[in-house]
Amino acid sequence: MKIFLVRRILHMGVNSIWRNRLRSFLTVLGIVFGVCSVIAMLAIGEGAAHDALEQIRELGSQNIIVRSVKPTDTENIAAETTMMLEYGLTYNDAERIRSTVPSVEVIAPQRAIRGSLQFGHKRTEGNVIGVVPWFPEVAHKNVQPGGRFITDREMRDRLNVCVISDELAKQLFLFHQPLGQDLKVKDDYYRIIGVMEPEQSAQHSKSARSAQLNVYIPLTAARFRIGDILVERQSGAQSMEKVELHQLTIKVHDASAVERSAKIIDGLLKRFHKKQDYEIIVPLELLQKARRTQRIFSIVLGSIAAISLLVGGIGIMNIMLATVTERTREIGIRRALGAKKRDIILQFLMETTLLAGFGGALGVLIGVSIPFFIEHFAAMTTIIRWWSPVGAFAISLVIGIVFGLYPAWRAAQMNPISALRHE
Repeated sequence: MKIFLVRRILHMGVNSIWRNRLRSFLTVLGIVFGVCSVIAMLAIGEGAAHDALEQIRELGSQNIIVRSVKPTDTENIAAETTMMLEYGLTYNDAERIRSTVPSVEVIAPQRAIRGSLQFGHKRTEGNVIGVVPWFPEVAHKNVQPGGRFITDREMRDRLNVCVISDELAKQLFLFHQPLGQDLKVKDDYYRIIGVMEPEQSAQHSKSARSAQLNVYIPLTAARFRIGDILVERQSGAQSMEKVELHQLTIKVHDASAVERSAKIIDGLLKRFHKKQDYEIIVPLELLQKARRTQRIFSIVLGSIAAISLLVGGIGIMNIMLATVTERTREIGIRRALGAKKRDIILQFLMETTLLAGFGGALGVLIGVSIPFFIEHFAAMTTIIRWWSPVGAFAISLVIGIVFGLYPAWRAAQMNPISALRHE
């Protein structure tokens, strides 16, 4: 009997909505836009947070990164050093950290220089990075199958070998196999022995891809052939800078010792650096901050999108109140024929639930499609979590029921005699 009653009420609700299908469709647009905006905005937020977290993870949770920074008061320093600006990290700094800080497991020094890269007739500007053989292990980077990284012997003998980034391989070696080719780096030629695997953070952003035009050469070769002094000529003027190392990637034995070790390293460097010509980056701290920011970002985006759902719920309530007024005589006839108050309530609740369910389903379809278009046309990372469309659809049903309670209760409270007299 109850199944028959539910089927009858469902049939009546569908017929009522279909008779006023244009008005019903316009009513549920608020729900549609609310649901699709919730899904799309959360997907964009998740994608942005994923990219940020991936970039931080690539730095390593057990790593401490110390970078050379050009001091702000460079004029006084240049005058003191006879027109040559000397700043940043040194090889002595690396040795002091290695021998002084007990938690340090390994140190990977780097030297980075901007320079011209040429293969055949193709030429571009990129980063020439002097590294050590254990650099991939510390920096969490891998070489593509078929190639290899720099060896200890090549490091010791200062051989002209190099490993290039995947982005540089795509730009300069579009129709050639890069392995075994000779790449002109500034004024010298280097034999390519490997290609790095593409980085997650550079797959979707054009600016990130352009920043990944890297050539990795032995640190000893970089120091011997390029030197520690960089000369720049601009508009007839000449400036010289001396930087021994641009970065130290320091790996500690345990993640719990990262913050303590960073403070010790900072105190050690301050003793030998009169100017603040370095910065210390702790990826673990950045990762924790990024996760907190992600949660706040998701809450804000979800809250903004939820307002659209509330607006849609108010629209449903408004149209259902108008519908109750229009169908006053119908309600009176049903009550006169024996329908109880709960039957009237169920009838109108069924209609609001159908409206909200239809709007929610349509919103889910649109909301799931929007991130794919954004990722394709805007080159942005978007991630749809399974709970996003499910939660948005469930909330749309709840809003439909909640905002439909008052119109249904008002319809059930009508006096049957007064309703029958209504014109």
